[in-house]
Amino acid sequence: MTVPWTGFPLKALVDYAKPLSSAKFIRFETFLDPKMAPGQRSFFPWPYVEALTMAEATNDLALMVTGAYGKPLAKTFGAPLRLHTPWKYGFKDIKSITKISFVDKRPETFWETAGPGEYGFWANVNPQVPHPRWSQATEEVLGAGDRRPTLLYNGYGEFVADLYKGLEKEKLFI
Repeated sequence: MTVPWTGFPLKALVDYAKPLSSAKFIRFETFLDPKMAPGQRSFFPWPYVEALTMAEATNDLALMVTGAYGKPLAKTFGAPLRLHTPWKYGFKDIKSITKISFVDKRPETFWETAGPGEYGFWANVNPQVPHPRWSQATEEVLGAGDRRPTLLYNGYGEFVADLYKGLEKEKLFI
């Protein structure tokens, strides 16, 4: 889906924070309030946690979202702060971020814990690697009902492919 997000580059936050050189990953955590969010009373491993490598976090396309459609970010869109990485699957774009940490070990993310056979850490868009339950070779254009071929890295390959060189054996795309 295409949303006119506004915000600032995640790289600016990393530069401002000046993490230690030992930091290899940036870990994001969402709010935890089962009274306000009844779904958090479920068996899932709340709070929601996502992470990126420092290389991914400092890529020019990684965005900290503060608004959408020319207005401040609404709660329904993930206020107060949301991540947007357009070359990855949408579940990597954690919403309602309340905590950001720089860590030396790769964090286990929400969907790695909840669905370890389906959703890996990398979650890059690759139409050639099927999800265990469906093909990712095509995608639907929302509102149009049409299907079209899915593009590798959602079409951002020239900007992000170098981030993944040497990781061919990793579970990169699901």
